[in-house]
Amino acid sequence: MLTYVFIHGNLVKISKEVVMDVKYWAKIQEELLKSQLKTIRQFLREGEMPARKPRRKGRSQMSIIYDILLAARKPLHITEIIELAEKDFNVIMERESVVSALTKKVRNGIMFKRVKPNTFAIRDDTSANDSK
Repeated sequence: MLTYVFIHGNLVKISKEVVMDVKYWAKIQEELLKSQLKTIRQFLREGEMPARKPRRKGRSQMSIIYDILLAARKPLHITEIIELAEKDFNVIMERESVVSALTKKVRNGIMFKRVKPNTFAIRDDTSANDSK
């Protein structure tokens, strides 16, 4: 099979084998150009500040919940805890994961106790030593 292409304004006959070689050559050129562009961009970035600021480590959900319960000085339902976390700490908590984490702490006897279904308080022995 013959293919005709324009090269520098001249119509040239090329066999299929040559077209495949040209495509292969074009792929190699593409990869070389990508590599060169990556190197140039890296060179231009040297000495610049990172595009994103490093993320400041936030407080844990458990420490926020502890502070909420400490300030309330009474047991709170999980719905109230989540609402106060969003209002006072600008933190959105997922109900299921918070209940799961609190239940684990309750089971292990750490920091919190369950006083009613989905209602939690700070353990009496935890508030004395203020461990978070």
